[in-house]
Amino acid sequence: MIPGKEALVGKNEPQKEKYGSFALFDIEHFLRRILRNWYWFVLMLSIGYAVSWFYGKYYAQNIYSSDLKLSISNSTASYFTPSQSINFIWGQNGNQDGIYLKKMLLSRSHNEFLVKELDLFVNYSTKGVIKSTYLDKSDSPVFLEVDRKHLQQVNYPITLTPKGNGSYKISLPEEGQSTHLYSYDAEGFQTIESYGRPSDKIIKVNEWYTTPNLRFKLVPNPVVPTINFENIIINLSTVNDAVNGIVSTIGVDFDKEINTIMIISKTGFNLNSTVNFLNKSVTELQKKRFNDKIKVDQNTEQYLKGSLADIRKKLDSSAAYVNYLKVSEQLYDITNRDEKSLQKIKELEAKKADILSKMNSLNSIRNSVESQGFDKMISPSAAGFDDGLFTASVSELKALYLKKRELSSIYTPNSEPIKEINRLINEAKANSSGSLRNVHTVYTTELNKIDRQIAETSTDLTTYPEKQRKFLDAERGYNMIEATYNSLLSRQNESQMRLATNQSDITVIDPAKNLGQGPIGPNVKGTKMTILAGFLAFPFVLILLGSLFDSKIRNIKELVSATKIPLLGVIGNNNNENMLTVLNSPKSSVAEAFRGVRANVRFLSGEDNNSKVILVTSSVGGEGKTYVSINLASVLGLSDKKTILLGMDLRKPKIFGDFNIDNKLGISNYLTGETSIDQIINKTKIPNLDVATSGPIPPNPSELLMSERNIKFIEELKKLYDFIIIDSPPVGLVADSYELMKHSDANLYVVRHEYTEKYMLKMITEKYHNNEIKHLGFVYNDYITKQGYGYGYGYGYGYGYGYGYFDEDKNYTEPILIKIKNKVRAYFDRNK
Repeated sequence: MIPGKEALVGKNEPQKEKYGSFALFDIEHFLRRILRNWYWFVLMLSIGYAVSWFYGKYYAQNIYSSDLKLSISNSTASYFTPSQSINFIWGQNGNQDGIYLKKMLLSRSHNEFLVKELDLFVNYSTKGVIKSTYLDKSDSPVFLEVDRKHLQQVNYPITLTPKGNGSYKISLPEEGQSTHLYSYDAEGFQTIESYGRPSDKIIKVNEWYTTPNLRFKLVPNPVVPTINFENIIINLSTVNDAVNGIVSTIGVDFDKEINTIMIISKTGFNLNSTVNFLNKSVTELQKKRFNDKIKVDQNTEQYLKGSLADIRKKLDSSAAYVNYLKVSEQLYDITNRDEKSLQKIKELEAKKADILSKMNSLNSIRNSVESQGFDKMISPSAAGFDDGLFTASVSELKALYLKKRELSSIYTPNSEPIKEINRLINEAKANSSGSLRNVHTVYTTELNKIDRQIAETSTDLTTYPEKQRKFLDAERGYNMIEATYNSLLSRQNESQMRLATNQSDITVIDPAKNLGQGPIGPNVKGTKMTILAGFLAFPFVLILLGSLFDSKIRNIKELVSATKIPLLGVIGNNNNENMLTVLNSPKSSVAEAFRGVRANVRFLSGEDNNSKVILVTSSVGGEGKTYVSINLASVLGLSDKKTILLGMDLRKPKIFGDFNIDNKLGISNYLTGETSIDQIINKTKIPNLDVATSGPIPPNPSELLMSERNIKFIEELKKLYDFIIIDSPPVGLVADSYELMKHSDANLYVVRHEYTEKYMLKMITEKYHNNEIKHLGFVYNDYITKQGYGYGYGYGYGYGYGYGYFDEDKNYTEPILIKIKNKVRAYFDRNK
């Protein structure tokens, strides 16, 4: 049975819609293209390996990391080290004191101080033949000290070359000098007049080097480095750039089990730089933390000291007045004194004096908050209360004001960030003011209560004579001042005790150290694999895209499956100079393939198997339609069948050239009535094969081919020949062949491997399944011989190359895929 013919049995109407639809992606063809282009993958792999090796050796900059662990003790909250409500500003929960410290470590103010203190805006490196290596300041034999009052050009490489005896050659770039210079004092840029390129110069250490765009001197490193460098390259940066660069490399985390243990890490291109920075950063943080911690107690102690001095004066004055009354009025004792009432009044007035003293302290705190005088803030304990919310809100308020100052240098007053920070400031103010109002209300209520109690108790004293009452009032005044003095003295002792016992609540557990840690990045291995994968993916993607957008017929099996049109044979590539393959190479596999087509054609004509008129067509020119017509006619003629080949492609005559026939007279002449049949029929080398060429190109080829005279011409030839092979026009260009198919017994449609477009077969497929065309079969032409016939299909037409059956197979090497396929097939055949 003809391949594909069995698929037509039992077809139904819904299936017709699928005919002619090819798969978007042919995985088999894609894999074959991958194997055919193996050398591109080898080439890309080689290039990728070379690029990855160059990257790893000369380009990749190692990144190092060091870390430091510290412990944060649980201390009393202060305005500067909040521990209760810092989440109010930062939106955090949990270890609030640690979170505050984290914000401090990452803050601009802290890191800006370090940048200026350690001259971190001066960057050191050295350059080899290709690669530059970043250095720590301690690795350099000399330090560059800039004159901060002089304008400096930043991002301008300064090359130091050692010349011996403490001398260095200063080399600047050939170009790039700028008039836009940076001031380290003002931390801003200024423009100067243009100037020429500064010349190279040799200077000694501690000697100033001055140009319009630079002023610095070289200071010797007190610790002589162990490595000698051929050059030192120094780049200056702005303070802002240095701060931003540092903050982006700092990481702060907390121990998962003990959240008061903080782990601070820093990454950089030099391990010593990260170690030195972390240790210095934490040292400065400890100092600031301690200073902040004792600041409030110092302010409180100073406040209480001043208050005690004032009260002492009042106390001395009151005592002097009491003594005066005793002496002048002789009131050493008062008879019939109500000692019980007087003692109660004394106790109440002592309480009142304490409350008034605390309220004075409260007013001092309120004034500090309202005037933003945080540096003069006293402890709330001096006012007799310890409100965590108030303490945290004041700390938040201070942090917000600092943040606002930072944002004000970047944003305008009406910008959203400034509006948001103002909103947070107002909230913090409301919280602090609310706490103070609550405490003031409590004190006022208590004062009113004490005043009522004193007034009730004092009614009994009205019975005393005026002279005695005067003495009692003086005595009560003295007692009240004394109580105030004692209250302040007690709070001063507490403040002095806190000052004496204060210590830093930050303890370094593990300082940062250079232990020879390896680099943490970049992931050179991963990058190399990515580079290799990228180069390998390049040809892969190109082949994939080519396969996705490829619309040509490349797979025999897919052709038959998609069209459900019988396949009559597979013709290999024509290696001859002309189209007479069967005549010139009768023992070739191609000739045998045409014999297979001849044998299969008889199945197309129906039950009588009588295919006298065989029409050959294709989609467009160049698909081998004429080649198939010539060789099929040759095979029939060589099999003792009287055959004639008709060149009915009147628009593009071809047949005459291969048979060396004159085309002056042909079918076009006969159809116009100019000649007889005998005049256009030409003999060939094959006794049983005649040829009628198309003749001169007529102005109306379609009308001639569809004329009644042409039909009678074919009927007349049926009486004279066993087979009539018609080389007709391509159906994709003109409709002539469709008319001729009505008078043919078998129709051969030529599809050329990797040439015919898939969409071109849709029309012929629809007409075939709509029964508009009958007795149709495909001839697959120009199949790549190195793949073997039938590869990808499985029918093996032409027997396949590589079996030594045909003459041209002598030097043939069987493809690897076919070898594998045959071995697998043989293995399963043995185990059946």
